Amino acid sequence: MSENILFVCVENAGRSQMAEAFFRKYAPDKFKVSSAGTTPSSKLNPIIIQVMNEIGIDLTNQQPKILSNSMIENSSKTVNMGCMDKESCPSLFVKDVLDWNISDPKEKSLDEVREIRDKIKSEVLNLIKSLEG
Repeated sequence: MSENILFVCVENAGRSQMAEAFFRKYAPDKFKVSSAGTTPSSKLNPIIIQVMNEIGIDLTNQQPKILSNSMIENSSKTVNMGCMDKESCPSLFVKDVLDWNISDPKEKSLDEVREIRDKIKSEVLNLIKSLEG
């Protein structure tokens, strides 16, 4: 049976998209991964597409998606990328949710966004290790 991993942030235009991409790249096939936002943007943050391109991951066709309760219910592990609170998404706090508290790349410099990208990558790799137990 495959395990569903869900990465959540507000706009699904940056952090959760990067996490989903890293998870897809490094995790074994038995895992299914998705990401979503409580109030998704119309498109991905262009700087996110750029910094992921630098390391060979193409996000140009990714679209922000709206988070639904069924996504949360069907995930075996949910990761809150940061800045998500009970008011904006109460259902996130029902389950065992990992909270990474990663700062929002919006309005950040290119170097700061690269740092955020690398932090997300290392968090994702640690998560994969822990899931493989």
